[in-house]
Amino acid sequence: MLKAFTMSCVQRLILSFALFAGGNVTAQSVQVQEPWVRATVKGQQATGAFMKLSTDSPMRLIQVQSPVAGLVEIHEMKMDKDVMKMAAIAGLDLPAGRAVELKPGGYHVMLMQLKQEIKEGETVPLTLVFESKDGKRQTLDVKATTRALGQPMTHKH
Repeated sequence: MLKAFTMSCVQRLILSFALFAGGNVTAQSVQVQEPWVRATVKGQQATGAFMKLSTDSPMRLIQVQSPVAGLVEIHEMKMDKDVMKMAAIAGLDLPAGRAVELKPGGYHVMLMQLKQEIKEGETVPLTLVFESKDGKRQTLDVKATTRALGQPMTHKH
């Protein structure tokens, strides 16, 4: 029992260091690479979070949480009759062995009802919730770096 507890503590310390260092993060079969959030300006109510996700076995990203936002949703942007549309989706399938990129103009995480301005260089905590085919859930805490990219992102449906 003590050995299992000690290993769990060591694993958490290693994961915490990787998160703090801004490196890639791995938990069980899910790998998160290059997590980042777009910086905001004062009064802006929404921004996007982006990253690369990969897994050794089929999983589904079903939820994302963050203390900086009152509402967090997984979104998809796609063309519909020559119009780019963005909409919330219930989850994002992650096939085994293939990276899925959350990026501007595609799948992404929307942080809405922001509680504060998100400044370039800051880190934003995100909790990713995954579900396996057999219904088991796994959470992964990630620290996303904040980047300024051109004009601030606006949220319109």
